[in-house]
Amino acid sequence: MTASISTGPGRALIAVYGLFSLAAGARAAVQIASKFDQAPLAYSLSALAAAVYIALTVALWRGARLLALVGLGIELAGVLIIGTLSVLDPAAFPDETVWSAYGKGYVFIPLVLPVVGLYWVLRHKR
Repeated sequence: MTASISTGPGRALIAVYGLFSLAAGARAAVQIASKFDQAPLAYSLSALAAAVYIALTVALWRGARLLALVGLGIELAGVLIIGTLSVLDPAAFPDETVWSAYGKGYVFIPLVLPVVGLYWVLRHKR
C-alpha cells in the first residue's frame, strides 16, 4: 500500500500552494498588464513562480510525486538563484518578485516551502 502525498499534512501544503498560486498569479497579471515595461524580468519571473505554484498545487493534490519533485526542485532553485541575484545586484530587479531576497516580501515562506515540500514528498516515496 502506498501512502499518498495528498493526505494529512500534505493537505496543508496543497492549501498553501493554492494560496500562493492565487497571490503570485494575481500579482503577476496586474504587473504585466499595467507596467510590464518597467521591470520585464521581475514580472516575468513572478509569472513563472505562479505557474510553478499552480503545477505544484495540482501535483500534490493528484499525488503526482515525480511532477511534485520536479516542481519543488524548480521552486527551490528559483528562490536560491533569484534570491542571490536580487541581493547581489538589486538594480537588475527594479521591482520585487515572489523569489526576490529569498522571499522576504512573503515572510520567507517561498524559501521554506520547497524544503518542507521536498521532505514531505520524499518521506512518502514508494
